Amino acid sequence: MKNLNVAIQMDNIENIDLEFDTSFLIGLEAQNRKYKLFYYNPIDLEYLEGNICANGYFIELHDNKKDYFRYLSIDKSLQILNNFDVILIRQDPPFNMNYITSTYLLEKLTNSTVVINNPTSVRNFSEKIFPLKFKKFIPPTSITQNISTIKQFLEKHKDIVTKPLYGNGGEGIFRTKITDKKLQGIREDKLFLEEPIVIQKYIPEIINGDRRIILIDGEYYGSVARIPEENNLKANFHAGGKPQKSDLIYRDKEICEALKENLKKYNLFFVGIDTIGNYLTEINVTSPTGFKQINELNNIKLERIFWDKLVSKYF
Repeated sequence: MKNLNVAIQMDNIENIDLEFDTSFLIGLEAQNRKYKLFYYNPIDLEYLEGNICANGYFIELHDNKKDYFRYLSIDKSLQILNNFDVILIRQDPPFNMNYITSTYLLEKLTNSTVVINNPTSVRNFSEKIFPLKFKKFIPPTSITQNISTIKQFLEKHKDIVTKPLYGNGGEGIFRTKITDKKLQGIREDKLFLEEPIVIQKYIPEIINGDRRIILIDGEYYGSVARIPEENNLKANFHAGGKPQKSDLIYRDKEICEALKENLKKYNLFFVGIDTIGNYLTEINVTSPTGFKQINELNNIKLERIFWDKLVSKYF
């Protein structure tokens, strides 16, 4: 097997948090396999007279919190992305027009370059909308901009959670109970919100955490429970959630089996799904995380499994 040329499209490497960053682990494992690593930001992705290109740096990674990366050149270089074997889409949401544009550009690459995840599927299967395809596994859910609809949903279900449709990291999530007399985190002086939000019936099992479940090429390889702080709705690690060892519980195994065919069909090679109690809440296809916590709790190396499966499937 030849040494691969790998490009990573991600947020600023200077600002990553090594306590949580899965992209770093994937990149470091690639480097350990003697693959060349090229790093660029989404803003540096371009279409130039027939070629999809990016301005960035070839880099060297180090397992050292104080000195974890080094640029191998002083200045950025312009690279034609078709010259790479693998491109990893690893920038975080929000999933906005810039994110969408990058998927349009990356899907123009020839089949000789593998893009993980498939950019067309990343665009078409939004993380909070994709679960609607699996209605038997999701809690009562609505997506709306209409304030009146939100109030009606609250009246019906008595205890609800609202969250941005295209956000991440636990930001903008609020719980409202019928006894609150007003919607939490939502201005009620207008008829419509500026953007759609997701409304779901509150799942009381959140006190036992939500579970991040890692699926690689449709198969289950690990999970971790994210336990929210006391009196905090948000279990995301960036919002203070604490990792706890977990396996497939409740309906997790059934949910994974239900998703498998679609993930393979649409080339969603690396996915992190979120479950609470019996319910599927999100299917993360943009930049799933959780490797570090799952590795530490289970004494495994998911990044090795990631590359083993990728190489076996595509090369």
